[in-house]
Amino acid sequence: MKKAEIIVDKYFLTGAVDKRIFGSFIEHLGRAVYEGIYQEDSPFADEQGMRKDVLELVKELQVPIVRYPGGNFVSGYHWEDGVGPKEQRPAKVDLAWQVIESNQFGLNEFVDWAKKAGTEVMMAVNLGTRGPEEAKDLLEYCNFKKGSYYSDLRRKHGYEEPHDIKLWCMGNEMDGPWQMGHKTAKEYGRAAAETSRLMKFMDPSIETVACGSSSLGMDTFGHWEDEVLSECYDQVDYLSLHQYYGNRDNNTPEFLANSKGMDEFISSVLSIADCVKAKKRSKKQINLSFDEWNVWYHSNEADAKLEKWVQAPHQLEDVYNFEDALLVGSMLITMLRHADRVKVACLAQLVNVIAPIMTSDTGAWRQTIFYPYMHASVYGRGTVLNTLVKAPFYESRNYGEVSFLDSVCVWNEADEELTIFAVNKDLEEDLEVSCDMRQFADYKVVEHIILTNDDMKAVNTEDAPQCVVPVAGNASRLEDGRFNTVFGKHSWNVVRLKK
Repeated sequence: MKKAEIIVDKYFLTGAVDKRIFGSFIEHLGRAVYEGIYQEDSPFADEQGMRKDVLELVKELQVPIVRYPGGNFVSGYHWEDGVGPKEQRPAKVDLAWQVIESNQFGLNEFVDWAKKAGTEVMMAVNLGTRGPEEAKDLLEYCNFKKGSYYSDLRRKHGYEEPHDIKLWCMGNEMDGPWQMGHKTAKEYGRAAAETSRLMKFMDPSIETVACGSSSLGMDTFGHWEDEVLSECYDQVDYLSLHQYYGNRDNNTPEFLANSKGMDEFISSVLSIADCVKAKKRSKKQINLSFDEWNVWYHSNEADAKLEKWVQAPHQLEDVYNFEDALLVGSMLITMLRHADRVKVACLAQLVNVIAPIMTSDTGAWRQTIFYPYMHASVYGRGTVLNTLVKAPFYESRNYGEVSFLDSVCVWNEADEELTIFAVNKDLEEDLEVSCDMRQFADYKVVEHIILTNDDMKAVNTEDAPQCVVPVAGNASRLEDGRFNTVFGKHSWNVVRLKK
């Protein structure tokens, strides 16, 4: 059995976890909205058409914030089409996903849904086909109390009190040539700066997110971040990152190595942001919003055959397997290890569309990736300890040496709890792990949760929703200040210690 060591010190801290790092995303795409969170004719719907079975699963995840309404969709969206009496709302062509948008679900319905789900709204504005003026109007509708045209329009629509949305995305993936209103870095940087400036004139309490490059693989990556921040550094609060991973060549070790690539990606963007800070001689620090991340590749072939210009097709409906859950766990660990600078993150997406939750007319169920996401959200609140890992490694094609062990420790001092998250990427051997925890000698192990499966391709389906589920482990011990455990081969682990 291979051996590894985790090294922590309660005085060596990475940073406090912003709960918004466990956020998610709902876009008007596929069945995320219609038949996902909203389905008026469903036996599971409440009086507003919100699916109660989905709401219960979202509450189980304890999702703190949800980005809405896109995504590529937002770059052509007129928010006015989705408010007011439903019978007066126009159906529109959505060029982003080549479908028809009925607009029967819009801003106010989403705010109502978010309240029922116990989450906050991260609102995106259209900086593709629209600009600062329309963004200001939307903010006025959402956050201004009364006495102006758009605030009184909201009140006319039945919402007397402001929605008070605090976090705003300045567009979406604007360097992507697939994006409606695609812009150069300078064009977008100026638009983001002026939009954020105008919106903060109206409501200085809001925070704004500028678009980083659409992905690490873009030719624009790096140059885009530098030019955009050079234009809008003083006006915005966060810079976004987007990244998805797949296993198209069925190479599991290489697939699981992508968490190291994610770590390098975050470090690169932080370097660029801090370079702009230095060039501007600024005292302000730009933090990161990793507001799209996930595994995405299973549905690509099926999506290529979809009929166009229909409503709510079965689009981007990845069926996640066990190895996907392992990488999602490692990605969560990676973001937590950067908790000092990654303050917002959104698993893309939440329901049906590359999502942890799936629905049908007969119910809703948890995909494999639901579990590491839920564990991190529920048990990952607190302060990240600077977690050093000494473990065997393997050689990957894309990232060189990759540790078999991904791990991070989160200390909730107020609740006197310490949680160890860990993924053993070794497909053949268990890993015997130790840690000097004399500083936590008065704690004890209260739970060890394990997610594993003999079949790396095992999936949860409507007919077999319990194929990949967590089980209880009993290998973890804390005795005389020495922590010892075994992380089984190819496993996600959550070890909870409490005083």
